[in-house]
Amino acid sequence: MIFTILFYTFVVVTVVQVMYYLFFFSFINTRKKLGNTEVNIPVSVIVYIKNNVDILANYIQDLAEQKYSCFEIVLVNNASSDNSLNIIEELQRELPNIKLVNVKNTEAFWGNKKYALTLGVKAATYNHLLFTEISSKAFSKNWIHEIARNFSQEKTIVIGLQKLRYKKNSLGNLLIRFDHLLKTVQSLSFVKFQSPYRATNHNLAYTKSEFFKVNGYINHINLFMGEADLFLKDASTNTNTTYVNTLDSFVVSTELLSFKKWFSLEKKASILFSLYKFNHRFFLWFFYLTKLLFYLLVGYVTVVNWRLALPFIISFYLIQYIVLGRSASKLHEKNIVLLLPFLDICLVLLQISIFISNQISKPKHWT
Repeated sequence: MIFTILFYTFVVVTVVQVMYYLFFFSFINTRKKLGNTEVNIPVSVIVYIKNNVDILANYIQDLAEQKYSCFEIVLVNNASSDNSLNIIEELQRELPNIKLVNVKNTEAFWGNKKYALTLGVKAATYNHLLFTEISSKAFSKNWIHEIARNFSQEKTIVIGLQKLRYKKNSLGNLLIRFDHLLKTVQSLSFVKFQSPYRATNHNLAYTKSEFFKVNGYINHINLFMGEADLFLKDASTNTNTTYVNTLDSFVVSTELLSFKKWFSLEKKASILFSLYKFNHRFFLWFFYLTKLLFYLLVGYVTVVNWRLALPFIISFYLIQYIVLGRSASKLHEKNIVLLLPFLDICLVLLQISIFISNQISKPKHWT
């Protein structure tokens, strides 16, 4: 009797997991319509600066070499305590399309990134804004063009992608990139079904009109994170948002994310998760819950009756391999699915660890 109940529970959660991956497959199997090949809309690229003196000059000079007809670089210096301001002023004398927004700390918005970015938006000359971070570098000199060509009269928010830096022979790096791949596939699947919920400020574009339509970050100005995700929550509709996943549209992280830092960021991301719309929270929560139940039950049902369990196990991993394998190929990732079952199990265990850790000590907001 107990085996029957647990076996049918195992069957249900396996079917649910397969359905989730087939939902993700819809993103992979969709041939996205390309934007305009010829585009000349002026773009303001907004870059947040905070004590980045070591890499600032090379980063800005590289960004200024983008092959695009009309763009400015808005550097938002958020009260840096190093020599960043002097470097930016020197670069201004060399590069005519640089605009400096020097943010000084105020009592109400001390060190607040969203306040600084708001000043950057207000200072931007053009209506079309492209946000990035200094810890990421455009994959191609055509990056601005690839993002801008996806704007249209209807599409006023364009979600770009960030690739994480690759480290050879690193299991931790492989696990982090696997988690990033899974979340990217999930988020793009939602965009495909006209319900966006996740983006990164390393590669996100929208119009100034959309920003002011929802009063910018006002609804979450005091939360020192989520400037991309929570803006999407406020501004995105079922018609105004699209994504771009061509190789030239990517940005690549220049920093190598350590496992310790990734774990800390995942803890803090739980704050964002609680602020997502209910349908997004339910979809994601149910996905991870059924995956946890799958791994809790698979060993038991296999030991008791492997002949009954085997077809469901094979189906689960076959679908998972196909979907994530093709996703990795489409998103130009390396070697991510070679250890798929192991990575998947590790990720479930880490999510349990993050949940327990957050119950013991709640993550603090970061600046």
